[in-house]
Amino acid sequence: MTSFSIPSTMKAFVVHESTNQQQGDSSSSSSSPPNPLDNGTLQTNYPVPTIPSPSYALIQILRAGICNTDLEILQGYMGFTGILGHEFVGRVVALHEHVDGDVKNMWLGKRVCGDINLGCCNNSVASSTSSSSAGTSFTTSVCGVCTDSLGYNRNNPKMSRNHCPNRTVLGILNQNGTFCEYMLLPIRNLHIVPSQMKNEVAVFAEPLAAACRIVEQGLVNFRYQDNDKAKVTRGGDRVAILGDGKLGLCVAEILGREYLRCWKEHSNNDGAASPPPPTLFGKHNHKLKLVEDSGVQTQLVSTCYMDDDKSNSSTSQQQVSPTVQNKFDVVIDATGNPNGLNLAMSLCRPMGKLVLKSTCAAGVQGFHSAPIVIDELMVVGSRCGPIDVALDIMNKNGSTDDDDGMPPLDMEKYITKTFPLSQVREALECAALKSTLKVQLVMTDEN
Repeated sequence: MTSFSIPSTMKAFVVHESTNQQQGDSSSSSSSPPNPLDNGTLQTNYPVPTIPSPSYALIQILRAGICNTDLEILQGYMGFTGILGHEFVGRVVALHEHVDGDVKNMWLGKRVCGDINLGCCNNSVASSTSSSSAGTSFTTSVCGVCTDSLGYNRNNPKMSRNHCPNRTVLGILNQNGTFCEYMLLPIRNLHIVPSQMKNEVAVFAEPLAAACRIVEQGLVNFRYQDNDKAKVTRGGDRVAILGDGKLGLCVAEILGREYLRCWKEHSNNDGAASPPPPTLFGKHNHKLKLVEDSGVQTQLVSTCYMDDDKSNSSTSQQQVSPTVQNKFDVVIDATGNPNGLNLAMSLCRPMGKLVLKSTCAAGVQGFHSAPIVIDELMVVGSRCGPIDVALDIMNKNGSTDDDDGMPPLDMEKYITKTFPLSQVREALECAALKSTLKVQLVMTDEN
């Protein structure tokens, strides 16, 4: 059985108490605002974690992705302290001494990605058959969410993944993350990466899974909808996606794919009006072009406003054009901008769905909830999604039992630049630029 040489210390980028939190409301003697990057430091002698129980694996990080949430955390979001980062591909290099041989054979040496939420049930020992199988044992000290999700009733396994009230979150909430050389994660959270998949592709599993969550939640329906009373058959939901950043582009890729798949199934259904493809609204033509062959249509967000109002610098005060106002059944806000919510409410039809994917450290200026009440909008949050589904979609040579015949996604086109971990500050500065898509940290080039 393969064995790995593991050092006692490692490099790690550690977030400490933010400058904003330290200063509070007191005025600073310096005229320049604090740099959020000063809230983290690269430590070169950080202890490699020890495996606390048979539930956990020690993972050598191969690559890590930088997310907008990481930049928000450096500004004080979630009050997090510890090792930053949650997007990764790594290799299992050690397991607890009391793990049985079957588990070792299944996991040791394998490349993996992982679910970022650690709930009560993550203290259980995974069986040799699956990271989330029915054969997994766990103690009775778990919370009600985890018990109902993965335990005796097994009603909804997604509930434990996202909503355990006692959860910690990788690199976000009370759990060291991925901007380091080694980290711990429960075996239950792990997903094996296909052997032919490149590391730079596998890193996208977590953000792409977040986009897949919208489909998993059943928030969009592109299929035919019959109205027997009106004797009318029409296509499915008209969908708008706001934001051409990293997450918005992932959402466009997934929903465009879902749209093409649904209409491929119904290509022989005559007499129904097909809906337009999902529309991605963004600010950058070069980013919008990246999804032009992905089953979506694109539009500059500036076209959402009246011509006479485009000079107004405050988007919260601009008048929305009647060509898009109240035109969409489902509007997904992935702008990462607090003002994106105001536009999203304007685009959504009465009694439509408003899906929130953004997390913002800053508050929403000029936000009023009256349109939500008056138009009876359904507001739904959407978080983490199925890592296994994301890996399968990206797997060029893979197949599944329910193969839909769609080609795999090309995620490498979204990589702007890579940096070694020793240059993590430069990497974060690059990731913060508006022109940047995905920045990755490379710990090792090993596949």
